[in-house]
Order: sequence, then C-alpha cells, then structure tokens
Amino acid sequence: MHIHILGICGTFMGGLAALARAAGHRVTGCDAGVYPPMSDQLRALGIDLIEGFGADQLALEPDVFVVGNVVSRARLADGTPKFPLMEAILDAGARYTSGPQWLSEQVLAGRHVLAVAGTHGKTTTTSMLAWILESAGLAPGFLVGGVPLNFGVSARLGAAQRPGAPGAPGAAPLFVIEADEYDTAFFDKRSKFVHYRPRTAVLNNLEFDHADIFDDLAAIERQFHHLVRTVPSSGCVVVNGLEESLARVLHAGCWSEVASFGSAVSDWSANGEPGAFDVLLHGKRVASVHWALTGVHNQLNALAAIAAAAHVGVAPAAAAEALQTFQNVRRRMEVRGVVRGITVYDDFAHHPTAIRTTLDGLRRSIGPKVRILAAFEPRSNTMKLGTMKTQLPWALESADLAFCHTAGLDWDAAAALAPLGVGPGRRAQTAPDIATLLAQIVQVAQPGDHIVCMSNGAFGGVHAQLLQALAA
Repeated sequence: MHIHILGICGTFMGGLAALARAAGHRVTGCDAGVYPPMSDQLRALGIDLIEGFGADQLALEPDVFVVGNVVSRARLADGTPKFPLMEAILDAGARYTSGPQWLSEQVLAGRHVLAVAGTHGKTTTTSMLAWILESAGLAPGFLVGGVPLNFGVSARLGAAQRPGAPGAPGAAPLFVIEADEYDTAFFDKRSKFVHYRPRTAVLNNLEFDHADIFDDLAAIERQFHHLVRTVPSSGCVVVNGLEESLARVLHAGCWSEVASFGSAVSDWSANGEPGAFDVLLHGKRVASVHWALTGVHNQLNALAAIAAAAHVGVAPAAAAEALQTFQNVRRRMEVRGVVRGITVYDDFAHHPTAIRTTLDGLRRSIGPKVRILAAFEPRSNTMKLGTMKTQLPWALESADLAFCHTAGLDWDAAAALAPLGVGPGRRAQTAPDIATLLAQIVQVAQPGDHIVCMSNGAFGGVHAQLLQALAA
C-alpha cells in the first residue's frame, strides 16, 4: 500500500510513518517547513518528504491519503485555501482517512493494545510501560509522543507474536500507545484515543486542557468515557484514585476490571519518597523502586505503569527492577549542560499543573536552599488563549525566580504574574523576545543555580543560547 501523509513531521504522524514503513508500506508525506528532528528520522528511513501542501501532490495517486489534525479547511487572507492539497483530495473524491483510523486498522488490529491517557504524564508513562515490557522480553510495539531514551526512537512495530506464548489464549502481540484526547482530524472531532480499542487502558489523570477544542472539563470527561466504553470486559482500566474527575468518568459506566493507584485506599500505592519507594498491592509490599527520577508525579506514573504491566503478566518486582534502568524521555527534565556550576534543563511542561509538579519535583530533590530559575513560554493553544493565566503564580511557587517569554500572547503576562512581583529585582520578569529573556537570566544567574526551560515548542533554541551566554 502507498500512503501519503499530510502533516508528516508531527511526532504522532512521523511515528505512524515509521510504523507504516516497517510494515512494508510505501510512505511519502508533506508538511509546511519540513523540519527536524522528525524530518531527519524519516529521510533516514527512506521516506520521501515534500515541502508544503500543494495540490499537485494529488498526482502521486497513493492508495490513501492519511490526514493529520494540523490540516483544516482554513483559508488565507486572500481567500485561497491554506491546504490546497486537501481541497484537491475532496474535489477529486480521492480516498482519505485520519492517522488514528489508519493506525487502528493497519497496525493495532489483532494486538493487545495498552493505551495511556491523561492530561499529564502520558509520554513518560507510555515510555515506562514500554520499557517494562521490553525488559520482560515481551518485545512490544509502541508509539510515543516523544523519544524514550531507552529506545532512541518514538515508534516501533514490535514482535508479530508475543514471545514465549505463541498461539496461547490471550497471547496477542503487545502494542503500547500514548492515547491523546486531542481531536482526530478536521472531519472527525472525536478524541484520537477512541480509535485505539485498548484491552488495557491507563487513565493517568484528568483536568481541563485544550481550551481551543473543549468547552469545559465535562466535555473532556465525556471523551474519556467514550474510551472506557471501548475496553472489553476481559480488559482492565488502570485509574488514578486521586482524581475526582476520573471517578466521575467511571461512575458513568465501566464494564471492565478496574485497578486503582495512587491513594492510600487504592489497589496500588507507594510508601516512601519519589526517588526510593515501596510498591504496595492491597497494602502489602510487592516491589521497591530506586531510581534517579524526581517528583510525586513520576512516582504515580510508575505505579500506573507497574499496574498496567501486571495486567499482561509482568510481576511487580520485575517491573520495578526495569524502572531502575529507565532513562526517561527527551525533554523531560533533560539536563542540557552545566556551566560555572549552573545546571540548565529542558522540559516539556506547559500546562500550569505540569509546571508546578516539575518544579516541585526538582525542589524536593535539591532541597530548599538551592535556587531554581524557571524560564517558560505559554505556547500551547490553551495557554495562548489565556484560559489558565491566573494559575501561573501557583504553578511557579517552587521557583525562586521566573522569566516569561511573551511573544505571541494576546494577554498581559505581567498582570497575570503580578502576585509574584514583576520587574527587575522582583521575583518575576517578562520578555518580548529570546534575547531579552537571555539577558534577564544571565544577569541574575549564580553558581549552583538550576535553570529549568519549559515549553512544548523549540523555545527559540534558548537552551543552547543560554549555556553559551553563561559560559561567556
């Protein structure tokens, strides 16, 4: 089959392209400003990439066009289509489908799918679970919205049958997928994850996000319940017992086994600090985790991964042992360098809760007397809309100093950060461009500081520039 992917350089669509290529399909694709790192990975796989969404690509005549959710029916100021290829596909009556739909039909069918959903921690928990299954010799396939350092790639097809149990009941090959609640495509407004039909579903947490497509939290809860509806009675829903929103989701109806984690009365719980803790099942110690990761959020991620792995037969002790060699994911508190005793991190946090948990985890790790400098840009659609701007002071409580990159914002970041005190010599500063942000940070940075740069985008290459400026 020849598939042509519209929006191929996104993490999800690029991973899908890699899976399709590994499965023997011919893959081509296009995107605007074909960009690394995904473009480099795809070219290394022999996948032809085309710049832009020109209608002339219709002449490729693939078996199907696979449409990413970056594509829309939007028009430019002069009235011309923003995505002329999509208009040509529709006019020609050519066959097209969404990425999640194609993945479901061509890759996930016949596999035991383990799907990890939630507002936060999806990428990390998916990576943990894939590594646990890999360490257990189960050779899972996976598709992750990031690059797990243990694997070095964001997607892998995995074994065609589950090792060690060929032909046995329930021995379908395993596939671990990050299950995003964002919409599927311009022609399919359901969440991506409803296409995946998991047998093991992890509901990591749930709060309001994606204000560009959801009106309120209840709308997201409804989509999560659509996911729960697809889990078979022989399946398992692994759910965070600390989340009232998820309790409401399950109260709407659940037809599968439920394994809860997180709270003192959950099936799975932890005893100890995030860096070293016992894993308890029904109150009895079944494993211990000792690792380099920080933060209560990662402790909860670990419990979720261990519980999900248990559903496919991996003993908790084996899962915990695997986590001790887990290397995390790129851009999850990734140390980019140390200059003059100043450590610079790159982190994907962008939602206020994620910012808070990231900084709180670092604070617990380094202690109360070491300074944390938080540099961030409100870049996600939700943050750009200003929906959660009032939560920023709360999110930044663990930081000694905060620096906000304000380019592209239609709301007043200084006003939002006012409870912290804004301006030179105060706890927070705003910067309209990267150069100003760098100057603000370099002026106050001291040996021993930890600087965390947080964004779900490239952040203007601030990490490398900051290290260079600090060295100078």
